[in-house]
Amino acid sequence: MTRHLALVGPTATGKSAIALEIARAAGDIEIVSLDSMQVYREMNIGTAKPTGEELAEVPHHLVDVADPSEPWSVARTQELARAAIASIEARGKRAILVGGTGLYVQAVVDGLTLPGEHLPTRVALLAATDDTAGLAAAYARLRALDPEAAARTEPGNRRRIVRALEVIETSGRPFSSFGPGIQAYGPPLLPVTLVGCWVPRAVLAERIAQRFAAMAAGGLLDEVRALAARPAGIAHTAEQAIGYRELLAFLRGELPSAAAAFDLAVRRTRQFARRQRMWFRRDPRIRWVAAEKLATRTPAVLATWAGSVPAPTP
Repeated sequence: MTRHLALVGPTATGKSAIALEIARAAGDIEIVSLDSMQVYREMNIGTAKPTGEELAEVPHHLVDVADPSEPWSVARTQELARAAIASIEARGKRAILVGGTGLYVQAVVDGLTLPGEHLPTRVALLAATDDTAGLAAAYARLRALDPEAAARTEPGNRRRIVRALEVIETSGRPFSSFGPGIQAYGPPLLPVTLVGCWVPRAVLAERIAQRFAAMAAGGLLDEVRALAARPAGIAHTAEQAIGYRELLAFLRGELPSAAAAFDLAVRRTRQFARRQRMWFRRDPRIRWVAAEKLATRTPAVLATWAGSVPAPTP
């Protein structure tokens, strides 16, 4: 049986670079992105999307598959990723899944049963949670309606709070009642080795700052301006991408400067990385390797994939 690899962990830990290194060396690898924003065309700089040369060198799936005006969901990622993996297996190759969004990874790896979607309800909830007071009220409502879902959701995780309330409102069921649950860590449905990429928090914080400095120098503001000017507009899901959300706020006059927008994006990304770390550390199936040292990270991942003793969980 083909055994695939899932590289997980916080943003800016080098997952994509490791996947490319392995793919170049092995020759029978295709990469499946489980990033919730790299699906969008025209959103290249701020999503740290693979370059054109990298996309040409190694086959990638779920990159540039949606227009920015299209809503996107974990259910669509689950469907397309499973189809991509099946086609990779049919060609006698292996897949490396690369993702930092825990729910997307688990939906694909574990085949979670996902509740339906209702976009009008979601749009209304997004509008109601657009400020701190609205988000706090929504979280309090979630605690009252579904304490279990609230307990595993951070008060500042707007997207997850909105999704949980959307499901509760439209299904009449608690969000926590669907499927085996995101904390049910049984054998993966997909034959896959889960490897977590870890770097010290201070190093990760600096990497995030450097990444946004490079994005600013690389023209992210111009990219966001072009998106804002699109006749078709931008979907709510697309405009929530960190970096895009803050620069759009600046262009609307809600932030005083582009520098302030970038500073806010750095802070939010660091908070997001903390949530990612907490999500993945709950999963006992993940084997952790240090991704800080370039010379040792790829051999460590390969050894773990091959079944060697994993590095300790951070």
